[in-house]
Amino acid sequence: ALTLGVDEVYVLVGAIAFIFGYMMFGGANSMVYTNMVQASLMLVVAVILLGSGLEHFEAGIGGFLEKLNKIDPNLTTITNAESPLFRDFFEIIFCQIVIGVAIVCQPHIITKSLLLKSDRDVNTYLTVGIVAETLFFLVVFAGLYARLEFPDLMVDGTALKMDGIMSAYVVKKFSVVVGLVVVLGLIFAGISTLEGLIQSVSASITSDILEPLAGKKIFAGPDAEQKRIQVNRGVIVLLGLVSFGLSYDQLMNPNLSVALFAQNGVYAYFSAAFIPVLFGTFLKDTPFEAAFAASITAIIVHFTVYYSGMILPGYMDVPVRNPAIASTLAILAAVVVGLGIYAIKRRPTPELVSNDRKTVDRSEISQSRKN
Repeated sequence: ALTLGVDEVYVLVGAIAFIFGYMMFGGANSMVYTNMVQASLMLVVAVILLGSGLEHFEAGIGGFLEKLNKIDPNLTTITNAESPLFRDFFEIIFCQIVIGVAIVCQPHIITKSLLLKSDRDVNTYLTVGIVAETLFFLVVFAGLYARLEFPDLMVDGTALKMDGIMSAYVVKKFSVVVGLVVVLGLIFAGISTLEGLIQSVSASITSDILEPLAGKKIFAGPDAEQKRIQVNRGVIVLLGLVSFGLSYDQLMNPNLSVALFAQNGVYAYFSAAFIPVLFGTFLKDTPFEAAFAASITAIIVHFTVYYSGMILPGYMDVPVRNPAIASTLAILAAVVVGLGIYAIKRRPTPELVSNDRKTVDRSEISQSRKN
């Protein structure tokens, strides 16, 4: 909005209408092409941003760190006790490892690998993904460039909002054309994740909730597949309206950063989906109760930890709360509940029962022959 000079609400409406619109009518097929365009532009923007602050390294890495240290010594320390997000290694390392394991099991990420045409494409897919992801991770340096550009986080005597720092940096550092390209690339970074979430969440609501509850009434008949598509489109429309309402509230009543707002909901989804996807992928004969109870446990624990402020004093009883902590506890609780019920309720598969019977029969025959 700052770069375009347009009211942020209009930008929000346009973005939601555009993204949810083409996902509603294009689906996974359109996502293949949009992801390619988005990733290509994001790589270009990553290079532009990383190169925009090379002058800060004229005196080497030590000189770069010295500039940051003069602004705030906490910018050059491993942890920052004054930060609500980077206080210790529990937040920085442990929570990120737990969430990282859960993220790789998410439907909207797994579906990308399903788009490969053959097993021969796997190595290329992994190589491109690792190289691109490494480059994207390095873009965090652009935030340090912005802090050097605005040491006091002020522009013309006005304090910058947390979500407006990079926009202000882009406006000041680049020409109009390059600035628009950079902003578009930054937007694409969010859109690429949003597309996958729209696809997976809408499909889950349609197939796992609506169809079991009202399958015979809505999805029956020779045109059942077409009805399923129409219902799924309606679900996407509702998700778009919900997204607008939540995003508008965040714009009017910001909580430090839109990143934390988004992470709270997305991490809750990650926590709830982790065990069902993990068990469905790696375990056989998983009881329904195990996956269901684990998901419910994850949702309850995540939002209870995040909003109650009573759990983990010193971490969650502060104005700005880290959703990564709530998600970590939710994932660990879901693992305990899921594995516990799996161990109790799991029943041997018919194949195993049959093999056991054959083993018993053979031993009986062998014994009778000896007698």
